[in-house]
Amino acid sequence: MNNDELRLALDMLEKEKGISKQAIIEAIELSLQTACKNHFGSADNVRVSMNPETAAFSLYAEKTVVEVVGNPSTEISLEDAKAVDAGYSLGETVQVPIDSKSFSRIAAQNAKGVIVQKIREEERKILFEEYYSMAKQVVSGVVEKDTGRALIVNLGKVDGYLADGEQIKGEKILPNQRIKVYVVEVKDNPKGPKVMLSRTHPELVRKLFFDEVSELKEGIVEIKAIAREAGSRTKMAVLSHDEDVDAVGACVGLNGNRVNTIVEELRGEKIDIINYDENPAYLIENALSPAKVIAVIADQDNKDALVIVPDNQLSLAIGKEGQNARLAAKLTNYKIDIKSESQAQEQGIFDEMGIDYHGDGENYDEGYDEDAYNEEEYEDGESYEEEE
Repeated sequence: MNNDELRLALDMLEKEKGISKQAIIEAIELSLQTACKNHFGSADNVRVSMNPETAAFSLYAEKTVVEVVGNPSTEISLEDAKAVDAGYSLGETVQVPIDSKSFSRIAAQNAKGVIVQKIREEERKILFEEYYSMAKQVVSGVVEKDTGRALIVNLGKVDGYLADGEQIKGEKILPNQRIKVYVVEVKDNPKGPKVMLSRTHPELVRKLFFDEVSELKEGIVEIKAIAREAGSRTKMAVLSHDEDVDAVGACVGLNGNRVNTIVEELRGEKIDIINYDENPAYLIENALSPAKVIAVIADQDNKDALVIVPDNQLSLAIGKEGQNARLAAKLTNYKIDIKSESQAQEQGIFDEMGIDYHGDGENYDEGYDEDAYNEEEYEDGESYEEEE
C-alpha cells in the first residue's frame, strides 16, 4: 500500500467509522515498533514518525558511533557512520533508516494484528460513548429473540438486554415487536457495550410522559413523585408552576389522548395522576384517590399519618390486595394508617384530633366498584408503608 492509498484508508475510517486519524497513526507507529522488535529482537532505539497529511512515515534506529561494534542493533562503526554523513564522530548518535520491506512475514503479520486490534478498540470505545449517553433515557428497539433469561432487543448498533426481572409480568412480547424500554445502565465490555434495559422501572413512566407532554419539557409542569407496580398501576404526583395551567389536565391531555398513549405503550397499566401539595395531609388525601377522605393527621417528623375514611370508602382507600394504600405510601413516603369512620368514632379518635364530628359527613360512594373491591379481604386500621 503506497502513501496515497494509506491516506485514503485513514480518511475512510475517520468518515465511516468515526475513528480519528491520530488513533490509527498511533496504531501504525506502534505496529512498526512491534515489527522491529520481532525482527531485530529489540526496539528500544527504534523511532517512528508519520505525517498525518501525507501518510508518509519514517522508520529509523538510533545507533551510537563506536570504534568496534559489539551490538549491531544499537551501535554503528565510525566508517559506516561517515558513509551516512562525513561529519559524524565517535560517541554521536546516528539515525539509520530501516527498510520495513525487510521485515519477516511473521513480523509483518504481527504488525497488522496490532493495527486491527487498535481499530476494534476504537470502534468499541466509540460505541460505548454513544450508548453511554443513552443511560437513564427511554429508547425504542426491536425484539430479536428470547434467551429464556432475557429478551435481546436490537437498539441499532448494539443489542440491549431486558432481563426477566425487568419485564412486566404477564406482558407478552414477541420477536420483531418494537417496544420502548428504559436504559438502566451501560456497561463497558470487551465485546462491546452491554446495555441493560427495563420495562418495570418507574422512570420509564416519567420519560414517556416527557415525550408526550410539552408542558413537562418546558418546565411549566413538574413530576414530583412516582410510585409504580409495573403492569398493574402507577400513581404520579404533578405540580404546575403556572397558575393558568392545570398540571393534571396537561398530563391527561384532551379527551385523555396523552395519558392513553402511555397506557397503550404499557399494555393497559392504570395510571392515577394527582396534584402534588407541600402539605403532607393534602398530598396523602390526593394520593388515596379515588377514595374520599374525612380527615388526615400527618406526623412530618416520624413520616406517618392517620387517615379516616367513610365506612363505604374503606375498601376503595385500601384497594384490591392493599394496592391503593401501598402505592399512596410509596408516593408520599409516609406510613399510612387507614381507619373507617365507625372505628374512629368507637376509639374516640375524632376527639383526640380535636374534630367536632357528629357522624353527619357525606356518604361518599363516587367511584366505588363492588366488583373490584371486597371489604372482607381487609382489616380496619391496617397500615401501609413504602416497600423496599
